[in-house]
Amino acid sequence: MNEVLLIPILAILTGILIPIAVFIWQYQENKDKRRTVLEIAKHLDDPQKLDELMQIFEERKKEPIDYRRNGVITLFVGIGLYLFGYVWMGTVLEGVGMLVGTIGIGTLIAGYLYPNTGKELTNAVEQFEKR
Repeated sequence: MNEVLLIPILAILTGILIPIAVFIWQYQENKDKRRTVLEIAKHLDDPQKLDELMQIFEERKKEPIDYRRNGVITLFVGIGLYLFGYVWMGTVLEGVGMLVGTIGIGTLIAGYLYPNTGKELTNAVEQFEKR
């Protein structure tokens, strides 16, 4: 009887502990970055250099999503799941693999329909203006 009660309790605790662990991990990771920036700022006399340093950290966050790369990765994960289901697990995993592969194809197509880098956007605008 105790084993029957233990499974739901562990499931509930897992659902609570995983998000808490992620928040703590993110806090610890960002705390080191803030501490590093503070130490660098103490030794810089020029406020413009400090602004440049802060812009470097901001630019990393603003990088566009590469849909083509993500689409290829998702497509091959779907192919792998399909093959794993075909060889070992059965039709359910084959269906999951086909679904993931189709999502990968859609993401790959979206990467070509919506250019994401500055150079690609500039080229697309120039080609449109030529017409």
